[in-house]
Amino acid sequence: MEKLPLSILADNVRSMYNIGAMFRTADAFLISEVILAGISGCPPHPEISKTALGAEESVEWRHVDDAFEEVRRMHEEGWIICVLEQAHDSIPLQNFVPSEGRRYLLVVGNEVKGVDQRIVDMADLVIEIPQGGIKHSLNVSVSAGIAMWQFASHYL
Repeated sequence: MEKLPLSILADNVRSMYNIGAMFRTADAFLISEVILAGISGCPPHPEISKTALGAEESVEWRHVDDAFEEVRRMHEEGWIICVLEQAHDSIPLQNFVPSEGRRYLLVVGNEVKGVDQRIVDMADLVIEIPQGGIKHSLNVSVSAGIAMWQFASHYL
């Protein structure tokens, strides 16, 4: 199957279960690659396998030590950098429409600290999932899944 022109980068995501869930969702929506950065765990790992259910075998992945440097490199190669974060001047996820012929990198962040501010500052787009409720936050794997579906919905 042909993969979508979207890769996802996990910036210091500490939970192996969250990493596994992102793999499973990436498989479902034909995401090209999962990039695990910094402290983000890597397969093989029992907690990743428990939630990925084998998707860590069907989705391309790699580890990089420094998320900022990898995002900078990919941006220089022409990737459109999309950060999933709550920030001033963010655009609502439902308003995001990918452009034909472009490659996108979706960056999701640490469960507590979010995405490295240097990456937010260099991003082409900061995308936010509109929310009600009192918490105003979602689990990183849930947020990543919602964003992957939004992207994939324009292709599948």
